[in-house]
Amino acid sequence: MSIVLREETQRLGVDGKFFTIDGERCFLRLVSYGPFPDGAIDHCEELKRVAASGWDGIRVYDAPSEELLDAALEYGLIVLVGLSWEWERVFLGSGGSGFWENTKREVLDQLAQWGGHAAVAGCFVANEIRSDIARWVGVEQARAGIEEIIELVKVAEPRLLVAYASYPSSEYLEPRNADFTAMNIYLEDEGAYRGYLKRLHHIAGDRPVLVSEFGGDSLSLGEEGQREILAWGLSGAQHEGMAGWTCFSWSDLWLNGGALVEDWAFGLVRAKGEEKPAYSVLEAASAFDFPMPMVSVIICVYNGVGRIGAAIASLENLNYPKYEVIVVDDGSTDGTRELLAECDGVRVVEAAHGGLSVARNLGAEAARGEILSYIDDDCEVDADYLFWLAKGYSRGEWAACGGPNIPPPPMGEDEAVVISAPGAPSHVMIDDVEAEHIPGCHLSVSRAAFDAIGGFRAQYRTAGDDVDFCWRLRAAGFKIGFHGASFVWHRRRTTVGRYLKQQWGYGRAEALLIKDHPEKFGAHGIRWEGSVYVGAASGVTDGTVIYHGPSGGAAYQMFWARVMPSRLLDRRFRDIRARLKLGLAEVMQPWLRAAARMHYAGQWGRLFRRFSGKTKKEKEGGVREFYVDAKRRAKCVELLRNEGWLDCGDYEGWDLERAGSRLLVVEEWWGEGKSFCRIRLSSELKHAFTLEREVQAICLRGR
Repeated sequence: MSIVLREETQRLGVDGKFFTIDGERCFLRLVSYGPFPDGAIDHCEELKRVAASGWDGIRVYDAPSEELLDAALEYGLIVLVGLSWEWERVFLGSGGSGFWENTKREVLDQLAQWGGHAAVAGCFVANEIRSDIARWVGVEQARAGIEEIIELVKVAEPRLLVAYASYPSSEYLEPRNADFTAMNIYLEDEGAYRGYLKRLHHIAGDRPVLVSEFGGDSLSLGEEGQREILAWGLSGAQHEGMAGWTCFSWSDLWLNGGALVEDWAFGLVRAKGEEKPAYSVLEAASAFDFPMPMVSVIICVYNGVGRIGAAIASLENLNYPKYEVIVVDDGSTDGTRELLAECDGVRVVEAAHGGLSVARNLGAEAARGEILSYIDDDCEVDADYLFWLAKGYSRGEWAACGGPNIPPPPMGEDEAVVISAPGAPSHVMIDDVEAEHIPGCHLSVSRAAFDAIGGFRAQYRTAGDDVDFCWRLRAAGFKIGFHGASFVWHRRRTTVGRYLKQQWGYGRAEALLIKDHPEKFGAHGIRWEGSVYVGAASGVTDGTVIYHGPSGGAAYQMFWARVMPSRLLDRRFRDIRARLKLGLAEVMQPWLRAAARMHYAGQWGRLFRRFSGKTKKEKEGGVREFYVDAKRRAKCVELLRNEGWLDCGDYEGWDLERAGSRLLVVEEWWGEGKSFCRIRLSSELKHAFTLEREVQAICLRGR
C-alpha cells in the first residue's frame, strides 16, 4: 500500500486522565470495525454510516487498506490499528530469540505501511495475551516484551498514541510505557462492570482508561437485550470517569482466524447491513444527575510567590456551579501578599506564620462550603476536578475524598529524576474504592467530618498533617473515598537536592506520627493496611501476588502489590547521567527518611536493624518441556485431573501437581488453524522420562 497522506501533528492526544481530539477534550467513542471478507464492504459507504451514527473513530485488528484509511479521513474518523504478530505463541524465552527479532522486524514493516497516514491516530501492540502464555514465558518477562514493542512503535512513529489491549485474565501485564490503559471487558452484570471500571483507575495510574472492547451478543441476549447492555455499558464508562469506550462491533459480518463467525452476533448492524435496535446506542448515554454541594477550595501558601499565581489561575473557570476560593497566607515575606492583593475572586486570609496545619484550620474557619477541598500552592487543578469529586460524594458513603495528583511534564533533568524517584505524595487504598490515606495536595472532606475530629493538629507544621488527619478520620468511623477521574497537576521538586531535603522533612514528620500513632509503625516505617499507589501504571513486579485460580484458570486474575512501581524516566531524560541521579535518589531516599524519623523520635537503634531477606525460591528438580498434539489446554487439564493430578495453589506459577512433580500447560496457536499444547514438567530426574510419556498419553485423548 502506498501512503500519499501524512500527518505530522497529533490528532489524538492525552490530557491527564482524558483524551483530546484535535486539541479538544472528548469522551472517545469508538466502534470495532472488521475484519471483513475481501471485497465484502464498500469502506466509503460503510464509514459514512459510522460517522453519521456519531462515532469518533474505529478500531481495526489488522493492517488497514488505503481505501479504508482514506474513507476514514474523508469522514473525520480516527483509526486505532492493531499490530499483527504471533502473541498466541511462546514469544520469549524458549520461543527463541530469532522469533522475537523477526517479530520486531514485522512490526516495523507494518508501521511503514500505514503508520504515517493522517487517519491513523493510535496503535495497539497486541490484543489479549492469554494468561497461560504469560505464565509460561514468565509474567514479568511477558510485560517487558510488550514494553519493548511499545518502545519500538514510539521511536518509529512518535506522533501515535500506543497501548496494549489487555483483558481481566492477565491484567497484571499492564505496560509502564503505554500512553493509555486499554481493557477489553465483557460483563453482563452492571454492578460488577462498574466495580471493575473503578479498579481500572488504579491499574492505569495517572493515564487515561479506554474500554477497548465491550459488547453484547444478540443471539444469546436478543436484540433488545443487546441494546440494553450496550446502553448501560456506555453510560457506566462515562459515569466512572473512563476516557473512552469501544463498542464491539459494527457488523455481524466478522472474520475470526480467516473464517466467518456465525455463532455470535455482536454487531450494531446485521451481516447484510440492516440496523439493529442497538444501532443508536450513542443516543442512550444517560445524563449526569447528582447533588453538587457548595465547595470551598482552600490553598495554604508560605513564601510561594512563584507558584501561587498559576494555582489561582487554574481555579478561575472550573466546570462546577458552586465553589469559592480561599487562600491562607501563612506569614509570607517574599511578595506573596502583594500578589494576592491583585487576584480577583479570591478570599485571602492573612495570618502569622504558624505552619501548614494551623493555616488549613484557618481556611476551614473562613469557608462557607459543605465540602472543604485542599490543594497545595504548587498544584494546578483540572477544570473538572470538583465535578468528579462531587460524583464521588454522591455515593453517600464518603466523609472525605480525593483523586490522583499528576506531575506535569518535567522542565529539566532533575525534575524528571524526582518524578521517577520514590517518596512522592501517594494515595493508599484499602480496596478499589476505599482509601486509607489521601495526600494533602488533593484532599477534600465534608464540613461535618472535619468538625467532628477537630480539624488538623497544629504540631504538623510542614508535612504529616494529611496522614494524621486521615488516620483520625478512620478511627472516628468515617470512610475515605477515591475517584480516579478527579485529578490535579502537582509539580514535584525541581532539583535532586530539594527532593532529598523534602524526604528528610517527611522523615521528621513521621517522627511526630510515631508519637501520636505508635501502633501504625514497625521497624522499617509506616505499616499501611492498604496498597500504596504512586501514579505509575500498575502491573507485575518482583513480589507481586497474582491470583491465578485453580490450574491458572481464573477468569479474573487480579494482582496485589503493597507498593507500586515508580514512574519511568521521561523519554527526553534517559541518558546515563539522569539514570545515575535516579539510582542515587533510590538509594538515599529510604535512608534519609529513616534517619530523620529515628533522629527526631530518638530511636537511632532501629535504623540499623537488618531487613529480613527475601525467601529463596524453591529449588526444583529437572525440568522438561515437550509438545502434545492436543488442541485445547482446558481439555488436557481436565484429563490430567481425572488421572490424579491436583490443582496447584491459586497463587502459584504451576497448574497441577502430584507426588512432588508439577506441570504447567500452555496452548499455542501457530496460525492457519494449527494449535498445540506444550507441557513443562518439573520432577525428580529419575521419574521425568516416565512421567513425560504418561502425561503425553493422557493429553492425547483430548485430540
